[in-house]
Amino acid sequence: MALHVALPALAAALLFGASTPLAKLLVGDVSPLLLAGLLYLGSGLGLGSWWALRRAPWRGSVPAAAPLGVPRSELPWLLGAIAFGGMLGPALLMHGLAKTGAAAASLLLNVEGVFTAVIAWVGFRENADRRIVLGMVAIVAGGVLLSWEPGGARLSAGALFILGACLCWAIDNNLTRRVSAHDAMFIAGVKGLVAGGCNTALAMASGAPWPALPTVVASLIVGFLGYGLSLSLFVVALRGLGTARTGAYFSVAPIFGVLVSLALWPEMPGPLFWMAAALMSLGVALHLLERHLHVHTHLPLEHAHRHRHDAHHQHGHDVAFSGDGAHSHPHRHEELMHKHPHYPDIHHRHPH
Repeated sequence: MALHVALPALAAALLFGASTPLAKLLVGDVSPLLLAGLLYLGSGLGLGSWWALRRAPWRGSVPAAAPLGVPRSELPWLLGAIAFGGMLGPALLMHGLAKTGAAAASLLLNVEGVFTAVIAWVGFRENADRRIVLGMVAIVAGGVLLSWEPGGARLSAGALFILGACLCWAIDNNLTRRVSAHDAMFIAGVKGLVAGGCNTALAMASGAPWPALPTVVASLIVGFLGYGLSLSLFVVALRGLGTARTGAYFSVAPIFGVLVSLALWPEMPGPLFWMAAALMSLGVALHLLERHLHVHTHLPLEHAHRHRHDAHHQHGHDVAFSGDGAHSHPHRHEELMHKHPHYPDIHHRHPH
């Protein structure tokens, strides 16, 4: 795979992975539901401000900018993603972090990629290669090791909360895939504002005390970086990789989280931790080495997204255009048959 295709997913993983132990630092000072709200408010406010500046009148016309908003017919997908990924997921994660060590929580979040892939394969019929399936099996095995409390025969409550958050975000990832061709910053910003506002309001209504100003500011900054920018990059990755493979690359997030958490809380993890880390690392490696190549047919398709005139975009324009550079407009793809390495991006969602 070309590195530039994977970079958005890897960058999203880095930002989100680092945010988990940082959120762990804030859990003791803020109620879990209020912290979830503040994190997403930071995402929405930060991305909303950036988006507004990007489209400010004094910047003049920007022909290459992505179209505004999401079509009305696709709003249910976005609203569902907000409910699962912006409201339920963060609330469950904050409750889980209050009961689980940061390093174990960071690795356990790898299971999100597994849930994401299973829903993509079963619910949305995305193709599954053997190497990807084997990688997911390794990640699941690592997650099981982390979920069991050492010396006990029961699942820890914290682990169950984090697994619930992973499931919510997996549903969110698959719903967001349906709108991933549109402005990534707009999608992530709307999710942050709506979900953050709702969770914050619910927390305040339930009597959660308002934290000190430095804690609020820290929560907003962590939310902007670890949720806002991360989600924007994740949406961009969905366009080029499809849901399951983006989830696979995103599975490296816990590795970054572990490195940060071990720097904050320097202690030697137990043997179960290292066994789980080895299994999850093996799963990620199998994903990174996957190659998909076969003759395939593109059916006629009409949509709008940012693109260049490459092998998949050979169309005319109603106005004079040199054909150089990225631009965005509604366009039609005619039927095309060819062979090249590819993934289930917005142009390669064909049956196998």
